[in-house]
Amino acid sequence: MTSALFIVSEEGYWGEECIEPLTTLSEAGVDITVATPTGGPPVVDERSVDPENVGEETAARVREVDENDDRLNDPEPLATVDATDYDAVVFPGGHGTEWDVNQDRHARQALLSAVGGGQGKALVVCHAVGILAFTREADGSHLVEGRSVTGFPNEWEEGIVDEQDLMPDGRKLPYWVEDEVKAAGADWDAELDADTSVTVDGDLITARGPGSSAAAAATLLDELGIDR
Repeated sequence: MTSALFIVSEEGYWGEECIEPLTTLSEAGVDITVATPTGGPPVVDERSVDPENVGEETAARVREVDENDDRLNDPEPLATVDATDYDAVVFPGGHGTEWDVNQDRHARQALLSAVGGGQGKALVVCHAVGILAFTREADGSHLVEGRSVTGFPNEWEEGIVDEQDLMPDGRKLPYWVEDEVKAAGADWDAELDADTSVTVDGDLITARGPGSSAAAAATLLDELGIDR
């Protein structure tokens, strides 16, 4: 059976970016394990379950899965899982990833195993794309150097943080994803004129944001050779 490891933030994951791939892959028969940096339940960003932000249908769907999915409620500690045991590793986005997943050495190793090892695939969504700025090969080069990627663009970030880079909840955003990933040598294109943005470069799949979650999940299934 095809398997996937979801590495989800405890500091605030964006609901649709996790729940859409999680449910889509599950319905396609993929066996899913959820892991978080400490093994505590992932925390959904409250803005991503606010009906005024995302619509009543999306908010209700995300809330229902977040509260009732056993895999999300009882995740594995990231340090105890081996990414090479899975066919794919999925990194849902959300601003929270900047404080935990993107800075976690075990998460970076999981990404390297999936993409650099040649045995798996990785789907990285939205703010989680920031992990590419901090993931290096054994020779010190950035994993993302020369790769085509999409992700959460500066143009969108400008509408969220204030002039001091403070988030609506008062936390200071430590970095902007587009700036860091481009500085690491990526070929960045968030395709701002397109409704969705999903980029495939070898075993690395990146997606721009919430509105690209469904397309990202479908693309991963295609890359895994699973009919949908």
